[in-house]
Amino acid sequence: MLPKAKEIVDAADAKMQDAVDFLEEDLKNYRVGKASPAIFNGVTVDYYGTATPLNQVASITTPDAKTIAIQPWERSMIGKIEKAILDANVGLTPSNNGEIIRCMVPALTEERRKDLIKKAKAQGETTKVTVRNARRDGIDLLKKAQKEGLSEDGEKEGEDELQKVTDKHVKSIDAIIAAKEKEILTV
Repeated sequence: MLPKAKEIVDAADAKMQDAVDFLEEDLKNYRVGKASPAIFNGVTVDYYGTATPLNQVASITTPDAKTIAIQPWERSMIGKIEKAILDANVGLTPSNNGEIIRCMVPALTEERRKDLIKKAKAQGETTKVTVRNARRDGIDLLKKAQKEGLSEDGEKEGEDELQKVTDKHVKSIDAIIAAKEKEILTV
């Protein structure tokens, strides 16, 4: 494959990989009945007037499969952290003993499992659209490059390579969603 076509395919591949990486990160936030500090990734706390991620004002650990312990670095933050958790609507109710906030992770109901699977599949479809858009943009760039001197064979070769890369990423997305679905359904 010619250097110009390879450059375009590599750029599209990087965009597609970013979309897949984002999907994996997003799915970590799904609460699947077992304790994970990732549940609090989107929670921000009012830290002296600044919205600060929870993991920057406290240590978050999982002492067992059903409990998340949050130990603020400043005792005065306990109330603010509890409020932030409730406001974030992550489905957990915090309780504290004056030093540590504990969140018990309840078992998922069948209805909640189905909702999470539906949400995960929708997120997977959105990621596939992003991957296909990257392919389309790559094909547009290849056609533009052909007008600027890239051979027709080079353009076709680039398109074929783009399709292979796209198929690889779509397969990867399907595998990620299938694994998440299996994790959600595991009681």
